[in-house]
Amino acid sequence: MKHFIFAAALVAVLFSCATMRTQKDPIENRIDALLKELSLEEKVGQTCQVTLDVILKRDAKGNALIPAQVDEALLSEVIDTYKVGSILNVGSHTLTRNEWTSIISAVNAPYVSGKSKSPIIYGIDAIHGMNYTVGGTLFPQEIGLAASWNPALAKQFAEITAYETRASGVRWNFSPVLDLGRQPLWSRNFETLGEDPYLASLMGAAIVEGYQGEAIGQYHVAACMKHFVGYSASYSGRDRTPAWIPEKYMKELYLPSFKKAVDAGALTVMINSGVVNGVPGHVNYQLLTETLKNEWGFKGFAVSDWEDFIMLHTVHRTSESLADAYVAAFNAGVDMSMVPLSPQYKEYCDIMVNAVKSGKISMERLDDAVRRILRVKVITGLYDDPSFNPEMYSDFGSDKFKTAALNSALESITLLKNDNNVLPLQTGGKILIAGPTADNLVFLNGAWTHTWQGVDSNYNTQNCKTVRQAIEGKFGKENCLYTKGAELVIENNFEKTNFVDLEDYAKKLDQADVVVLCLGEMPSTEKPGDIHSLNLDPEQRELAKMAYKKNKKVVLVLLEGRPRIIHDIVEGAAAIVQCYLPGDYGADALVKLLNGEVNFSGKLPYTYPKYDGVIEFYDHPRSVDRSKAGDFSAYNPEWDFGFGLSYSKVEYSALKMNNTSFTTEEKITISVNVKNTSNRSVKEVVQVYIGDMYSELVPEGKKLKRFSKVEIPANTEMTVDFEISAKDLMFVNQQGIFVHGDGEFNVFVGGLETHFTLNK
Repeated sequence: MKHFIFAAALVAVLFSCATMRTQKDPIENRIDALLKELSLEEKVGQTCQVTLDVILKRDAKGNALIPAQVDEALLSEVIDTYKVGSILNVGSHTLTRNEWTSIISAVNAPYVSGKSKSPIIYGIDAIHGMNYTVGGTLFPQEIGLAASWNPALAKQFAEITAYETRASGVRWNFSPVLDLGRQPLWSRNFETLGEDPYLASLMGAAIVEGYQGEAIGQYHVAACMKHFVGYSASYSGRDRTPAWIPEKYMKELYLPSFKKAVDAGALTVMINSGVVNGVPGHVNYQLLTETLKNEWGFKGFAVSDWEDFIMLHTVHRTSESLADAYVAAFNAGVDMSMVPLSPQYKEYCDIMVNAVKSGKISMERLDDAVRRILRVKVITGLYDDPSFNPEMYSDFGSDKFKTAALNSALESITLLKNDNNVLPLQTGGKILIAGPTADNLVFLNGAWTHTWQGVDSNYNTQNCKTVRQAIEGKFGKENCLYTKGAELVIENNFEKTNFVDLEDYAKKLDQADVVVLCLGEMPSTEKPGDIHSLNLDPEQRELAKMAYKKNKKVVLVLLEGRPRIIHDIVEGAAAIVQCYLPGDYGADALVKLLNGEVNFSGKLPYTYPKYDGVIEFYDHPRSVDRSKAGDFSAYNPEWDFGFGLSYSKVEYSALKMNNTSFTTEEKITISVNVKNTSNRSVKEVVQVYIGDMYSELVPEGKKLKRFSKVEIPANTEMTVDFEISAKDLMFVNQQGIFVHGDGEFNVFVGGLETHFTLNK
């Protein structure tokens, strides 16, 4: 009898397991049903993305009408004839919410009316706020967010951006950029979250969580990880040029931020436009299918970047024809092609249909891609209700959103030098505001702001201040002088600085007690952002030297997307402030910091180079630090990764661990006392670095493993605790496998050092 009961129970368990295996999530069942309704042409159309320009009405000269209007005939050709499933872009400049309402309503009208089986998923580059809607709240660019070392701020930024993107009718945001910022020459360095994979992973995952929320309701959007993977490692420093990344560095440095974002639920991914180890990103089957989809279990879809299927034939030359290029990219694992122009999109659809009919692309592969696209459309609610009500978004551009953007800038702007406490600035003297970046919002925001390159000041947000205006507003116009001294221009497709009003600058130097000299670079991204050298233009540095010769107290204010080399003007400066690209409220934040109303708390998210041609990273092996004399002092950047001053003095003490010897199964607890010995509160980033003393492969001297931004009241001491597992100490061995090291490890926190032993 007992045997019978056991057997019956076993059958019941097996039946239950079999039932669970055959039952699908309701969303998956719905996707299957939707997929069955689509013809071959409709399936191919789902994989095609066109730009808004393809469907806009134009005047007799071919210019898009203002306000933007959808041409119904062109839209019908896109949706009814070619069954296109996605549209992107904004046209040439920022649109009003009324324009967005008209556009989004028009593109989904065929689905709402029942004429089309599938709604359009619309994508936009809202990378530092909804930067393509008039009145959107503009935050610091990602490199500035990284300098805050505050994942909570990154998540808040993303939540607000998602809200304002949805308030514009768009449900898909091409963000965050998860490329690692390890090539400072690269024009898109400002879009990254810095040079460290751990910092980038935590900040990137927070942005994904903020965009998507726990569920994508009416206030969230689908995130898009960019650009998978290795795009930022350009060997030459030029955009979209080849990278060479050994497997060890790919797995330890460039993949972790994407893996963390996948784990956070990111719904889409955009593919690297460049080439890694001779393989274009869009045909890298190993990374796209084996790693991303199979190994990591990514269930969303992969979209190409602009024309990148085409460029496999025209630029990379790995495909002898467009047809070969489309087949190669699609079979490698890219699910949607940003074609995106006309008539190229028509050619794409025709070629893809024929490729499936001929067997070059299997129906199984096509169904997989379409299923992934439909999954995102279902999750974002497009099938249920593709329309939206603008009146639901009363907080768009609200004061509370602006305050959040201001606070993000306040926590990101980084104080690099402050000799003899020249800061906070004192009232009573004359302040000369000068330099090429002092009096235009474009230098606070950078590219992807109102226009692609962000240089057209005609679209600047109303009522936001430049650095000049913010300083004059705080200290009084009567106490301020202004002259430009130099201006940034584009000559022969590269940025250049020219002197202007130099005599006026020299004259006003004599009248000034303090000089706030605003230096930096032209807003730019992608190929237009390529530069000849990391050195800041000599004309800009000369402005500083002129002030030094007159023994003026000079506060250098840097507005730049990448760390431009300023070594020959560092010593003479009284103070140096790195603003990065702090957004529309960056000038307000800067003044609050300069006058001492708020304490500095930003820390560098990259190693700031001292010399042109010497690219260094904080996590270098000891061999990099070996000098000609044989000692270990060669590593010598201008400022180290994680560096940043404040108006407070913070002291570290009592670095402790719960033990000095651990097995790989045990947790390692690290604690340190942090004391604010000043009379004002400070937000301190407590950073934990660990270095492996000996390893199978050459170990880094130290690597960031934990950090925490804590607020310490005046004259207060607190203990900060961290937990480390053996998994945090793994490295990639010669076989390309993550393994545990063992032996002795060093721990570095706030200038203190201790060690422990790990036993396998």
